[in-house]
Amino acid sequence: MIDSSEQNDEQYLLLEEAGAPVAARQPLAEEVAVAFCYNGISHAVMMASPGALEDFAVGFSLTSGVISHRDQLLDLDISLQEDSVVLDMTLNQRTLNQLKISRRTMAGTSSCGLCGVDALAQALKPVPHSARINFNQLPPAAHFSDLRARFQNAQQHLQSSGAMHAAIYVDEHGETRFCREDIGRHNALDKLIGACVREGFGLQNGFVAITSRCSLELIQKSMCSGVGTLVSLASPSDMAVRWARKYYLNLLHQPVQGPARLYSGRGLGRGPEAYSPAGVSQ
Repeated sequence: MIDSSEQNDEQYLLLEEAGAPVAARQPLAEEVAVAFCYNGISHAVMMASPGALEDFAVGFSLTSGVISHRDQLLDLDISLQEDSVVLDMTLNQRTLNQLKISRRTMAGTSSCGLCGVDALAQALKPVPHSARINFNQLPPAAHFSDLRARFQNAQQHLQSSGAMHAAIYVDEHGETRFCREDIGRHNALDKLIGACVREGFGLQNGFVAITSRCSLELIQKSMCSGVGTLVSLASPSDMAVRWARKYYLNLLHQPVQGPARLYSGRGLGRGPEAYSPAGVSQ
C-alpha cells in the first residue's frame, strides 16, 4: 500500500489590495500521472492522487471493461517515479487476448482529461513553443477580489441547468470579455481560449480564471496558448504549482474569503525575487 498521507506544503503570497504581500504556507493535494499497463501494453494514463493504488488498479480495470472478475488479474507491480506511477498488471491469457481484440483509444471524459494517452512520456511531455524566460506582470489585486461575482454574472447555463464549469477572460483593464461553459472543466477552458484567439485577444495580458480545481493538464493548456496568469477558485495540485513555476506561469487561487493566493509568480521559485503587480513600481 502506498502511503499518501503526507501533504506537500507550498509557499504562497497573500495579495492584499493595500500593503505588501504576506508569505504563508498551504498543504496541497498530491497529483501524479498513473499509467495502466497490462502485460507490458500501455493502455491509459490518468492524473490522480497517489493513494490506494491497488484499489485504483482493480477498480479501473473493472469499470473500463478490461476485466470482469477479480481473478482475471493475476499480478500487480507498482513502480514509483517523481511525478508518475506505473501500475503494471498481469492478465490471464484469455483476458489479454480479449483486450488486444477490443483495445482502442479510450474516449475522453470530463473528469480526468488525459484518458487514452498511451504513455507517461506523452502525459508529462514538455510544453511546446514555450520560450518565456520570466513571469508576466500580475494584474492588480483588486481585479481578483470580485471573481466569484464575475462568474455568477457571466454564467448563463449554470443559472438554468447547474452542473457546469466555466472559464472567463478578464482583460488588463479589469473587464470580463468572454465566458465559456461546459460540463467538463477542460472543455470550458478550451472553448474560452478558442474564443479569445478567434477575436484576437492576447492571453498574455489580463488573466484567465476557472471555476474548478487546477491540475496539471490545465497548466499545460494554458502554457500552450500563451496564458500569462491563471486563477482558479480551488487550490491547485502540487504538480500544477511545480509546472507553473517551471514555465513561468502566474498561478493564483482565489478562496471564498480573503485575498488571492499567489502560488507561482515573481518571488516564488523562479525569476526575480521582487513581487510587482500592475501599477506598482519597484
